[in-house]
Amino acid sequence: MISICIPVYNFNVSQLIEELSLQTNKMNVPFEIILIDDCSSEEFKKINESNCKKHTYIELEQNVGRAKIRNLFLNYTQYENLLFLDCDSKIISKDFLSNYLEALKKESISVICGGRIYDKAKPGRNNMLRWKYGRMKESQPFEVRALSPNKSFMTNNFLIKRKIFEELKFDERVTEYGHEDTLFGYELKKRGISVQHINNPVLNGDVEENAEYLIKTEKGISSLINVLAYTGYDTDFIRDVTILNTYEKLKSKGLINLVYMVFILLKPLLRFLFVKGYVNLRLFDFYKLGTLIQEFKLRKIKGI
Repeated sequence: MISICIPVYNFNVSQLIEELSLQTNKMNVPFEIILIDDCSSEEFKKINESNCKKHTYIELEQNVGRAKIRNLFLNYTQYENLLFLDCDSKIISKDFLSNYLEALKKESISVICGGRIYDKAKPGRNNMLRWKYGRMKESQPFEVRALSPNKSFMTNNFLIKRKIFEELKFDERVTEYGHEDTLFGYELKKRGISVQHINNPVLNGDVEENAEYLIKTEKGISSLINVLAYTGYDTDFIRDVTILNTYEKLKSKGLINLVYMVFILLKPLLRFLFVKGYVNLRLFDFYKLGTLIQEFKLRKIKGI
């Protein structure tokens, strides 16, 4: 009935597989667990090969990215419901799978998001940026996520009907880190497919160091601009994505260059503070906006 799909990249999935196996063994409906490794290092391959041998485990010879690897699960799964989980997820509820089964009883449901949370305990300064952003921005209760269901779509913990996924796959042009979920949620919305949100979160088990997350954030901004181009600079998409909407409002008021000059002046200081773990989320939002403006300007110069 449910195929559990786990893309793997440089992470030990032992604990995740163990908990999922315990829960599936208690169910009276068919489950399968499929893992596809996206060309991890040999260290993690060796660990995961032994832990995943009871399940379907595929190793890719080259890294294909977060969008394409999810599409590949259609080649290896057999059931009508596909449950996608990030490899760094931690299952925190003994009823995790049964909660999804209960939600599936509603015939009209095509896509379900369970959500994510972060550990309440503060990490050290070196991991503060990712933790604080995750806690304040991503760990939304399902009632809040349900207010903007498609905008709140995330790939870390979601279930989708196979027929829907066969019709609407992840856009494989998104090869860099970030925003394949933004585009997918928007494409669902365009097709009139609403995302159902439930209270069934997983714990994010891998909080990157500040410097690493800052680099990922910058890559994500670049990827977002690519995604915007893939939509044909769709005005509805721009309205749905907060940072793009803010950019357009500033542009209409002739404030882009002013904001950009302030950003260039403050950028070294902001980077220093974020890397050291001194995090103000408003300043972080400003940093992302400035990075977006800078990337647009660089592409204009290059004629991209």
